Amino acid sequence: MIQKISVPVSVELVFDHKTRKVFPRRVLWEGKLYPIVKVGLHHTFREGRTLFHVFSASSQTLFFRLVLNTDNLQWRLEEISDGLPD
Repeated sequence: MIQKISVPVSVELVFDHKTRKVFPRRVLWEGKLYPIVKVGLHHTFREGRTLFHVFSASSQTLFFRLVLNTDNLQWRLEEISDGLPD
């Protein structure tokens, strides 16, 4: 089931200097640590002068839509899914 939420989370981000790619490695949400096993789409958008990075990522059990605000470097979890139909 897909659930739209908008809550702050902690994210461990990795930069690979060889591929020059950035990707989330782990998400801490509600006291539980979720290692990221796959990163899907990544895109950016602007609201005014603020640039946002959006990552679609999944752990073993959940799908996450993570948004990074580059002005204040804060992460938000915008959407979560367990993969089951609604």
